[in-house]
Amino acid sequence: MFLSMARARRVAFATWSELPALSVDDRLAIPALADLGIAAEPAVWDDPAVQWSGYDAVVVRSCWDYYRREAELRLWIARLEALGVPLWNPPALLRWNMNKHYLRDLETQGVPILPTVWLERGERAVLADLLAANGWDQAVVKPTVSASAHETWRISRAAAPDQQRRFEDLLARGGVMVQRFAEEIETAGEWSLLFFGGRFSHAVIKRPKPGDFRVQTEHGGVAEPAVPPPAVLDRASQVLAAVSGPWLYARVDGCESHDGFRLMELEMLEPWLFFDHDPAAPGRFAASLTERMRQGDLHAQR
Repeated sequence: MFLSMARARRVAFATWSELPALSVDDRLAIPALADLGIAAEPAVWDDPAVQWSGYDAVVVRSCWDYYRREAELRLWIARLEALGVPLWNPPALLRWNMNKHYLRDLETQGVPILPTVWLERGERAVLADLLAANGWDQAVVKPTVSASAHETWRISRAAAPDQQRRFEDLLARGGVMVQRFAEEIETAGEWSLLFFGGRFSHAVIKRPKPGDFRVQTEHGGVAEPAVPPPAVLDRASQVLAAVSGPWLYARVDGCESHDGFRLMELEMLEPWLFFDHDPAAPGRFAASLTERMRQGDLHAQR
């Protein structure tokens, strides 16, 4: 046992109103936590009736409307922080990971990402000129605050003039990133490597449906268990070495190119954890959460 407990510890899995009973995947972790004496239950993050101070910890899991309500989620995080409720991942890390500018931060620390042009809200730019200046025949346009490929599209240099108005509309509402399209996604697929408590757990390969580039299941993508090559695992571990800890969970998404693994996303806010792709993964997650809670108890006693 990681914790010596006189009573069952209560943990909230924070979710959103459209998944009040949690995702099918997240529910797989509940029995594993119960085996370690932790009673985990769903709690809708914006439900005013939830008494957050009654929990021993809150784990952000499926708050999948955050990108439409960024300011509100930030206030909720601050509220739990003020209450002194342990939050996983930690508040500062959640706020940092909410905006894809974190990729730019990691790049300055030597983490290879896809070539990207960053644009701030209200900035003026011509999409066709951006692609031409960078020598890109194809690119992906996305908001810097987004999830599940929301308002994300693939563009060719030839079609860019026809998408200029859509591009300007996106820029009028927030920050935008334009990335070189990774053709490897269509062939080799995209890696997702899962880490719990700083340790590698398992991995999957995600592939889009024919004719698409989005690997999310809601867009027809598929995922299958896979063992990452040592070079891919090493690069993912290097990515996480650049992140301040402690943290509970992380998903490193990226693709292999001719010059090695490139980071596409570092999901530390509300990622799908692919528990259903490795029967031992829920147990590893539960052990990591138990360890983090024990460390928090020791810190509070000092």
